[in-house]
Amino acid sequence: MFVSHFGLTTPDILAFAFFVAAWAAYHFMLGHGPGATNGLNQMMDGYRIRWMIEMSERDSRIMDASLMASLQNGTAFFASTSLLAIGASATLLRATDDVLKIFGDLPFAGEATRAGWEFKIIGLILIFGYAFFKFAWAYRLFNYTAILMGATPARLSPDAKERRRVALRAARMNIAAGRHFTRGQRAFFFALAYIGWFAGPYAFMATTAAVLAVMSARQFISDAHDAVLYEPTEKSGP
Repeated sequence: MFVSHFGLTTPDILAFAFFVAAWAAYHFMLGHGPGATNGLNQMMDGYRIRWMIEMSERDSRIMDASLMASLQNGTAFFASTSLLAIGASATLLRATDDVLKIFGDLPFAGEATRAGWEFKIIGLILIFGYAFFKFAWAYRLFNYTAILMGATPARLSPDAKERRRVALRAARMNIAAGRHFTRGQRAFFFALAYIGWFAGPYAFMATTAAVLAVMSARQFISDAHDAVLYEPTEKSGP
């Protein structure tokens, strides 16, 4: 069996290629495929716009400020978690010999090598590093959104066009922040799939397929998706 200079076998390379292709395909599907029109994220972007328009028509914007603070706090939590995950992954590099013994006993792990192990850990660090940058930038964009909200003229301002213009700018900034936050969370989900590689290339492909299926289902056939499309009637309950 072919073994590369990085300690990867042919099944490892195929599994890694499948992982990258799955991530890229999911990203494309949400940005340019079906998710660009009827995905959960896209529909929530419409409500972000509606939120900012409603905000511009309110006399008191305390509720809007509280909602924005909640989004910022959640983003900060995930950014901090990303740093902890990076540190934990880096620590694994120092325990290579001990970990190789453990994973070498797994029935489907195959023959583990130091080079292969280090390559996998570095890949995991890169994924969490990508997530950190996405969360950190999303946090900054939520700050910008809060500034634009504060700059939105009051409801009784005589310049209604300027009020709507700034509100829509805040909406676009909010959408951009949500997009980067979503990509950071996506990296977390695919990091779970990536961990399957430590149990072997076939487990890696299985975990990648499972994560891809779950994430796609949440975008198009989940209860959250149904809730956004829900049309209440007089006889319908919550």
